[in-house]
Amino acid sequence: MFKRVMVAVVGLPLLIAILGWAPDWATMVLLAAMCSIGAWELMHAAAGEKGRPLIPLTAAAGALVPVCVYGELSIENAALTALPALPFTALLGAVFVFAVFALAIHRYDGERGIPFAAVTCAVFAGLVFPLMLSCLLRLRMDGYTGVGRLLVFVPLAISFGSDTFALFAGMLFGKHKLAPLVSPKKTIEGAVGGLIGGVIGMALMMFVGSWVLHDAFMGPREVLLFGILGSVVSQIGDLSFSVIKREFGVKDYGKLLPGHGGILDRFDSVTFVAPFVGLLLDLFWTGVLR
Repeated sequence: MFKRVMVAVVGLPLLIAILGWAPDWATMVLLAAMCSIGAWELMHAAAGEKGRPLIPLTAAAGALVPVCVYGELSIENAALTALPALPFTALLGAVFVFAVFALAIHRYDGERGIPFAAVTCAVFAGLVFPLMLSCLLRLRMDGYTGVGRLLVFVPLAISFGSDTFALFAGMLFGKHKLAPLVSPKKTIEGAVGGLIGGVIGMALMMFVGSWVLHDAFMGPREVLLFGILGSVVSQIGDLSFSVIKREFGVKDYGKLLPGHGGILDRFDSVTFVAPFVGLLLDLFWTGVLR
């Protein structure tokens, strides 16, 4: 627990500084490193011995996804009509899938062949996971509301609030198992505590945002909606990555963050919540949920 707290004490202010005050490119660099490490962790956990040749390629693709997203958003925000929108991410995805299958074809034989399970693991680790986490960059570089530096903290507030309250609620009141075969320590009481934590996290975001903007950041309805639904998504994300660990007999994805594990162990829920927040905000801004 001491290591877990100390990593949070040191790492959280650094994360806030990069996401909130550093230039956009710093967030891109941070996410590129996190996506590359996360892709590497997932491949080592689930790709198997025959999938090892795909690891360098997958880690490289994971790093390039935030770079491509940054390039697309930079062009979009520049509003230069003479500069066409380039689908960097789509091109990267096409090249990466082609390269993965080309390598699988090249190594196809009875002994060294790369199984299809490893290929699909590479696609998830090198494309899907980085695209989901890169939604933080999309929120950070939001060009049409002017509050991107606040929006990027919404998934973190939901996820960290949900995780923290679920942990302590489970420790204090947990009696009924939530998903014992997936995560034996998680309880229904902890899950309810997570819902409360998600709402509290969003309430803190509302007060901080209103203070920074000198105007209403979000109303009570948005706090409840984002907090409760976001916590549900956060807990599903946590359990989803736990399913992978259980299937392949892995305790932690890595040891990069003492007391927390690897990037995937700490940011599993954020990976799911970030695109959820982006989608929900789009529904609000387009008037669907007004």
